[in-house]
Amino acid sequence: MSEGHWIANIGNFSFNVDTLITMWITMAILILFAFLATRKLSIIPTKMQSIAEGILRFFGGLTESMIGKTGAKHVPLIASLFLFIVTANLMGQLPWKIYHLKQGELASPTNDINMTAGMAILVLIYYVYQGVRAKGIRYFLRSFNPIDIVEAIVELAEMVIRPFTLALRLFANILAGELLVAAFVGIFAYLLPLPIMLFEVFVAFVQALVFTMLATAYVALATAEDEH
Repeated sequence: MSEGHWIANIGNFSFNVDTLITMWITMAILILFAFLATRKLSIIPTKMQSIAEGILRFFGGLTESMIGKTGAKHVPLIASLFLFIVTANLMGQLPWKIYHLKQGELASPTNDINMTAGMAILVLIYYVYQGVRAKGIRYFLRSFNPIDIVEAIVELAEMVIRPFTLALRLFANILAGELLVAAFVGIFAYLLPLPIMLFEVFVAFVQALVFTMLATAYVALATAEDEH
């Protein structure tokens, strides 16, 4: 987004309205997809059901290969993360410029560091919870050596920082891509930016897959059995 976020102030709080709008659009698309894919489930699947089953099979295989036999129970979160992120990323490639808003342009939800940080916090809470659920207090005792305070601080910092590196990577890549497309559109009109836009579609899928695979890896590390 070339003109900055559309910011609204409510009391002491400020909100990026542009990314809130596209976030709601993203959620509406996914809810509609889920409804269409599941409303008439049958042995002979419809096209929408086949797509949904293919996505679940892919992430079922991914979580099983990375986490193990218990990986299937993490599919709802991992698949939801991927679908939301990839749809949100693609929001930035839509021709929002045709809507001339005084406050600015609409942008991808993942163009907002608040959104990506929110997903990072979700991943952090989830894998810490799963680690405690799988190992109890041993999850923390194994990570933190009570004798070595420095090591304990480093381990705690690493636990918190890991998901936030995902947030920064996703935000930076999507923001850079949208700025690049906006710059090319402004300089070279409408034909030359097309290769960049197609590349950004590829990047949208790659970044969504990287985020979800690393989130899966963090869950795998949290729930893996200790080696003796």
